[in-house]
Amino acid sequence: MAKIDLVRNIGVVAHIDAGKTTVSERFLFHSGKIHKAGEVHDGETQMDWMEQERERGITITAAATTFEWKKHEIHLIDTPGHVDFTIEVERSLRVLDGAVVVFCAVGGVQPQSETVWHQADKFHVPRLAFVNKLDRVGASFEGVVAEIRERLGANAVPVQLPIGTEDQFEGVVDLVHQQALYFTGDISDAPEVRPVPEALAGAVAEARERLVAAVADLDDAIAERYLEGLALEPAELMAALRKAVIAVKLIPVLGGTALRNKGIHPLLDAVIGLLPSPAEVPPVTGVDPRNTSERLTRAPRNSEPFAALAFKIAMDEGRKVVFMRVFSGVIEAGGELLNTRTGKKEKVARLFRIHADKRERLDKAVAGEIVAAAGLKEATTGDTLCDPRSPILLERIDTYEPVISQAIEAENNAAKERLDFALAKMADEDPTFRVKEDAETGQTIIWGMGELHLEVVVDRMRREYGVAASVGKPQVVYRETVLGEAEGHAVFEREMKEQRIFGDVRCRVRSLPRASGVKFVRQLAAGAAAVPEPVIESALQGLRDAASSGADGFPLEDVEVTLLAVATAEGADALIGARAAAAEAFRRAVAAANPQRLEPIMSVEVTTDDEFLGAIIGDLNQRRGHIQDVATRGPKRVVTALVALRNMFGYSTRMRSLSEGRATFMMKFHAYDTLAA
Repeated sequence: MAKIDLVRNIGVVAHIDAGKTTVSERFLFHSGKIHKAGEVHDGETQMDWMEQERERGITITAAATTFEWKKHEIHLIDTPGHVDFTIEVERSLRVLDGAVVVFCAVGGVQPQSETVWHQADKFHVPRLAFVNKLDRVGASFEGVVAEIRERLGANAVPVQLPIGTEDQFEGVVDLVHQQALYFTGDISDAPEVRPVPEALAGAVAEARERLVAAVADLDDAIAERYLEGLALEPAELMAALRKAVIAVKLIPVLGGTALRNKGIHPLLDAVIGLLPSPAEVPPVTGVDPRNTSERLTRAPRNSEPFAALAFKIAMDEGRKVVFMRVFSGVIEAGGELLNTRTGKKEKVARLFRIHADKRERLDKAVAGEIVAAAGLKEATTGDTLCDPRSPILLERIDTYEPVISQAIEAENNAAKERLDFALAKMADEDPTFRVKEDAETGQTIIWGMGELHLEVVVDRMRREYGVAASVGKPQVVYRETVLGEAEGHAVFEREMKEQRIFGDVRCRVRSLPRASGVKFVRQLAAGAAAVPEPVIESALQGLRDAASSGADGFPLEDVEVTLLAVATAEGADALIGARAAAAEAFRRAVAAANPQRLEPIMSVEVTTDDEFLGAIIGDLNQRRGHIQDVATRGPKRVVTALVALRNMFGYSTRMRSLSEGRATFMMKFHAYDTLAA
């Protein structure tokens, strides 16, 4: 087990198709962890191990692995780039100490690059930028560096310069050590170190000057040496650079082409040379669950009480595995932990180190490690697991509200049980996936972050759980109201098995303002005192039953229902009679009070760049939306609108195409209102 100073917990993050998974695969190959580097386009990568990932050529789930490089132990998480799986990036960054952000040399800063960058900012994650695909036509190292500065507002400083461009790209100049590294392109060849080529001497001197100036701005000792014109030793420059990176004040930029095996060795060197070990990040902070005003810290030491954060739940052959980042202390297999959220103790049955979908048993986990634990039945994403004698509650991981839903049903009753089981397991794994049974339609509705998200869920259900289910569009559940006021009167009389049933009820319905709900009022005349209380209650129950299914079969909303009179007949069953008469009186009153159908209106908030604002507003207007507000939030514009739910189906896909994938939206229920034409 490596000393904590020799450990690195890093993630590889980027926009879809920038080459994250290929970079991760090359890391594993060069470290000797795997002996054949898989390609995304062949569907043979180690990190994209799910069948759905291999088929689509994208990363869906954050895969964890551990490998060694120059006596350092590196825990690596390869994260998804697609916006539908953004929670995977968010929860990974929450537990990592550093990140390698991959940019495409042609595409530059793409929409999802901005999202992951801001997520890393949120957690103050030190990072390196790697400009990938420098061999592609139209590649521009300088252009991407400029975009990182302008669009992400980052202090991006190249620590390398490429040698050659596009198909002539053959190596990089290391500006710290002032030497050239040439790559043959053969995966098993190490880079060849040579002097800086004559033709690049001027550009290299300028670039190194800029690098030293950038570091001098952040380091007084370097600034003094720089101003005195003294030469800087590579070790001094690296130490100052490392300090600036760990303080998230500077982003070193490296370059290469992962697919052609160029630039990976120096990138791995930069991971161990510039990104922090768990001992170099600030102690994690939390609160005492017994007294939430008391702040507690846990330093990354084995001698501290145990504290870890569960950041991902996965199912392995139907068994639950909890991925956790150990911030402090030691836990042994068979040890007991307190889940601060539930207040219950749970036993760690087994501990593993994970390599994609393979695992290695561990006797214990120590501070700074990322491990998987089996046996924690109640733990879920964001839970704090700690020493029962020293409880601490760490900050939870934010989850996103799902924005799209579909109805799903099993093919028969036998499959329904398996469907419910599979859905419950997947909801446990993924905090952005929700399931609920609609009491009114009897449908099972699944909610997710986008169409691709739900498509993958349904596909996984079929393959992993053997559940064949059909999905459709969810049905909008309408409501009814009345626009006026009217009374209704009904008499119910029947003879059944020598028993006479009788009820005579009069009621009134009138409209209430929107979002008032349904109110039931008793306003019986003085002479009604002779009517027994159970009969009056039965009449009120009849009104409630009728209000739950209205004249058209939809529940009523925003209506006041008043019971005006109840009459009985001697010797007759008044309980059943009053209930039946009340329901009929109610239906007659509703029919006379100008009934109107209502539909769910959603509050929609779209966050977009200025350039797409017109298109977004135009589309919401086409959907008969009412724009409420257009505000500015940082560099983004936020449009708030009220739109009927039935006009919002397919919106996420449309919005992404209008905004080149840059806009995001949240949708929540606002109120029921009259049906717009």
